Amino acid sequence: MGKGAVVLYTWLVRGHLHPMVLFADRVAGYGVPVTLAIADVPSSTTSSSTVARLSSSYPSVSFHLLPAATARSGDEADPDADPFITLIADLRATTPHLIDFLRSILSVKAVVVDFFCGCALDAVSDLGLPAYMFFTSGASALAAYLHMPVMPSNVSFGEMGRSLLHFPGVHPAVPASDLPQVLLAPHDNEQYKATIGLFEQIVKAKGVLANTYEWLEPAAVKAMRDGSPRPGELVPRLFCVGPLVGEERGGERGIHEFLMTWLDAQAPRSVVFLCFGSASSVPAEQIREIAAGLERSGHAFLWAVRAPVAPDADSTKRFEGRDEAAALEDLLLPDGFLDRTLGRGLVVSTWAPQVEVLRHVSIGAFVTHCGWNSTLEAITAGVPMVCWPMYAEQRLNKVLVAEGMELGVVMQGYDDGLVTAKEVEAKVRLVMEFEQGEELKKKVAVAKDKAAAAFESGGSSEKAFVDFLNGIESSSTLG
Repeated sequence: MGKGAVVLYTWLVRGHLHPMVLFADRVAGYGVPVTLAIADVPSSTTSSSTVARLSSSYPSVSFHLLPAATARSGDEADPDADPFITLIADLRATTPHLIDFLRSILSVKAVVVDFFCGCALDAVSDLGLPAYMFFTSGASALAAYLHMPVMPSNVSFGEMGRSLLHFPGVHPAVPASDLPQVLLAPHDNEQYKATIGLFEQIVKAKGVLANTYEWLEPAAVKAMRDGSPRPGELVPRLFCVGPLVGEERGGERGIHEFLMTWLDAQAPRSVVFLCFGSASSVPAEQIREIAAGLERSGHAFLWAVRAPVAPDADSTKRFEGRDEAAALEDLLLPDGFLDRTLGRGLVVSTWAPQVEVLRHVSIGAFVTHCGWNSTLEAITAGVPMVCWPMYAEQRLNKVLVAEGMELGVVMQGYDDGLVTAKEVEAKVRLVMEFEQGEELKKKVAVAKDKAAAAFESGGSSEKAFVDFLNGIESSSTLG
């Protein structure tokens, strides 16, 4: 490879930053200089300390924090502005800083931008550089998002209820109500228009690097290669470069060692792990129902739980900074629950090393919000899932995991506002005790093996990396 660097561009939110860092680290492993430019937008962590931690943990990758977006600087920030719209405006306002940074580098071969940063594609192309997109979800979601803007628009998705939507390459058909909440709004809604605008940016990329592997989503991969999501139009080349899964380096070693020691004392495949990601929490009443269901199930459990949300919490504020989880006494667990489950249950109200927990031999099931990162982490660990989607594309992922891939079951009741203790108990026991759970475990074991094979010599994801890097080697260099 030549000496031109690959510059990656993302934003400071874990679900997007972490897989991009893993991608950068793998690119560097091929001997290619790589720099990760990070947009400074509202985050749950301090920007400078996060970049410092990453720089220390991934010495083969260069990190650069771009100046804060002027759209929210000083007294000009509107406290009543829609957080999602503000995020898009912040990322758009950061584009000039990215371009200035690219011009300051001695040589650049290509730029890869996060899906949410797609507004930078045109500016990067104007510099004469190949501009790619990094897609943190899978090929099925990508195919659906590419197709949505060209679908008939006389009726909004929100008016379609449970009507099935057929997207090219996406199996099975998706109930309209399982699309991301923002897409269920009327077409003149600002969030809806901004989201469709993000989808329209995808076609401007020279190629899309998706965090998936071909075996997992063969129909969607084929549809992308055939151009089916956008009939009659060019569809960017798809590079399946996943699963990009790895522990977060530099995490809390104290809690890590404590959890691993606790898990070591449990029997193989005996523990149910519950974790709803870095931006999800549930109301106090739901916490009590989960606790009761776990207690009645009789199974061992490890539960990473955040402080409960207020009943009137605004889901759009997920893009804003969040405080660390509360102490155990603030979680409103049922009286005596911790004492009654002492020994077979463990509740933590702080960060948990999810990748390493899932890979531990004691874990037998994973109750998850179906974020794509968590989904891949479960698959690569060979752990069946109990799907409990919360927001964003998680309902779509739930359909794919439970009905398409058949690697999990669905926790019923979240659509009605409350999953009962009876349902929690039933789904835990189904996966841990019954034949259907055994079938899930067999299928996810195969998916785990196929994921590992994708990165072996000659594997599909290893080949995709080589094809991508060979393609940018033939491009011109800025600098």
